[in-house]
Amino acid sequence: MAPTNKEGQRTELHKTIWRIANDLRGSVDGWDFKTYVLGMLFYRFISENLTAYINRGEHEAGDESFDYKVLPDAQAEFARNEVVAEKGFYILPSELFANVRECAARDENLNETLARVFKNIEGSALGTDSEDDLKGLFDDLDVNSNKLGGTVAKRNQKLVKLLNAVGDLPLGRFEDNSIDLFGDAYEYLMQMYAANAGKSGGEYYTPQEVSELLARITVVGKKQVNKVYDPAVGSGSLLLKFDKVLGKNNVRRGFYGQEINLTTYNLARINMFLHDVNYSDFNLAHGDTLTDPAHWDDEPFEAIVSNPPYSTRWEGDANPLLINDERFAPAGVLAPKSKADLAFTMHMLSWLAVNGTAAIVEFPGVLYRGGAEKKIRQYLIDNNYVDTVIQMPADLFFGTTIATCILVLKKSKNSSDVLFIDASAEYKRVGNKNKLFEEHQARILDAFTTREPEDHFSTLVSMEDIAANDYNIAVSSYVESEDTRTEVDIVELNAEIARIVARQAELRTSINAIVSELEAGGNALV
Repeated sequence: MAPTNKEGQRTELHKTIWRIANDLRGSVDGWDFKTYVLGMLFYRFISENLTAYINRGEHEAGDESFDYKVLPDAQAEFARNEVVAEKGFYILPSELFANVRECAARDENLNETLARVFKNIEGSALGTDSEDDLKGLFDDLDVNSNKLGGTVAKRNQKLVKLLNAVGDLPLGRFEDNSIDLFGDAYEYLMQMYAANAGKSGGEYYTPQEVSELLARITVVGKKQVNKVYDPAVGSGSLLLKFDKVLGKNNVRRGFYGQEINLTTYNLARINMFLHDVNYSDFNLAHGDTLTDPAHWDDEPFEAIVSNPPYSTRWEGDANPLLINDERFAPAGVLAPKSKADLAFTMHMLSWLAVNGTAAIVEFPGVLYRGGAEKKIRQYLIDNNYVDTVIQMPADLFFGTTIATCILVLKKSKNSSDVLFIDASAEYKRVGNKNKLFEEHQARILDAFTTREPEDHFSTLVSMEDIAANDYNIAVSSYVESEDTRTEVDIVELNAEIARIVARQAELRTSINAIVSELEAGGNALV
């Protein structure tokens, strides 16, 4: 019997996903195969989403026996225009996931069938407002790839297994509000593959508890925000945490982001759909945020969250136009070509609303390195943009063990000091990684909200003191670590050592006497 409670459903779902991964992966690299599983999960989701939407409309109109899934294609066109306007796409009944799966084992041209279906789904949005949101979403689900097998027959065998496995995921009926399970399936897959893919996986996925902390930091004291933004959006997990933190529809004007990696950009758009974010409520772009930003017309943003790539290369001063770019010019210097971290930071500050907050995961070196990075920090401090610096625990992220930091920026601070929080001990070890639990998040957020100093955990530092410390903003420079050493009385310790030595001598004398007696007794017996 299927579990009824949410956690039971989630556990069952995770077990099934793990089994799929092991059964189907075979010769396909796990990180590559992820795109097949996620792509097929997306295909199932939009099929069930659309079916439920059309059925609900017909049932409310009085036809309670209506079922879009069994409708002939010729009779299904009646709803196309209205559904595309609302959902952003259309799927004919014969091309729904459930119907393609039902015929899959008997379809010798399954690969061609799926290729046609995916093309038709994307084609349904041509010339409409959702065209850019659907375009290329199935590109990574290559049904003719040699990764699935060396022959068409072998590829189709793998595709049948894939359809059945994803179809068997215990997601319940879409009508029963099981959307959380679709989103959870996506997040668990991302986490599972990131954990097993080393650096290549960690680049695409920020652990859920870190994403949630970032979102909560940016909305302290608010019940809703206008727009949220991530300039290195990855799989979109950071943006989607605002739905959990604020509740549905409390991001009034949508989710914005940009991603340089095409595959990851596609995953981010899929993630939006899987979390039931309508195409009209997100605006994700593909490209290089630093040199070709896509959302000039959409900024400023009230909440910005990001985990940009650490110490990645960028054009920097090799491009003479960038020093005059309004995002970077105020600091009077560009981030080093080999370390773009503070270029992302300056970009986010530029696009931050006056009443907004940005929470950025940073590589620790940007807090204390010299040269151009020091000059940028000086600009941030002298203009009172740095609100808080939080030292995070080591080994939180997939693919790296480094201890990252969170830099919190604001344009309208109530004071001129900076809060430093040492949260390096706020974790529990789970498996081979450290993890933030609710109590750890709560302690960090409480310190962030109250700004009350606490010995060995948090402190407030004036701009003048930071300037005097060469604009070093590493947390360890201001929050004193707790001394866990035990105080020892050296006189008493030496006396105890003398007693032990004397006692050793007594024992040695006694042992020698016993041995002598035993030897004498042995000689007497002879």
